[in-house]
Amino acid sequence: MTKVARFASVLFAGLFAGFLVAVLILELSLRRFGGTVYTQVRQVELDSLDKLAIATLVPALIATALLAYRTFRTNTRWRTVAALALLLFIFALTLIVNLPINTDQLAWTTQSPPADWASVRDHWQTAHAVRTVAAVLAFGALATLDGPGNTSQG
Repeated sequence: MTKVARFASVLFAGLFAGFLVAVLILELSLRRFGGTVYTQVRQVELDSLDKLAIATLVPALIATALLAYRTFRTNTRWRTVAALALLLFIFALTLIVNLPINTDQLAWTTQSPPADWASVRDHWQTAHAVRTVAAVLAFGALATLDGPGNTSQG
């Protein structure tokens, strides 16, 4: 069970981190364009990318929580618990900052974005950059864990 949880946590945390890095690169590329282009691309992103985020973050959370439970009495628990804490932080930040902005952006019109579109973009992108760093750190913590039979490393 520990091997399966470790594999699933590394797999889904890695997929999630890679997804967030790709979105970050796309978002940074959009910074040189105006509100019309930004709004159009965001609405395309919002069509299905939230589903991909859920499909990778939720299994990463579940598998990492199971792994943290299974490795609680080993020396690898600290990295596993740190990864779980980072994933929970990402989940909370997403719920508090990114999802409300996503919902608002769905109502924007491409021909006439709101006057404050750039400040909304900056707020979303800052929160997303924080999520991305946390996801990469969580993945790194999980990817460098020893195998389930070796608990000599911390």
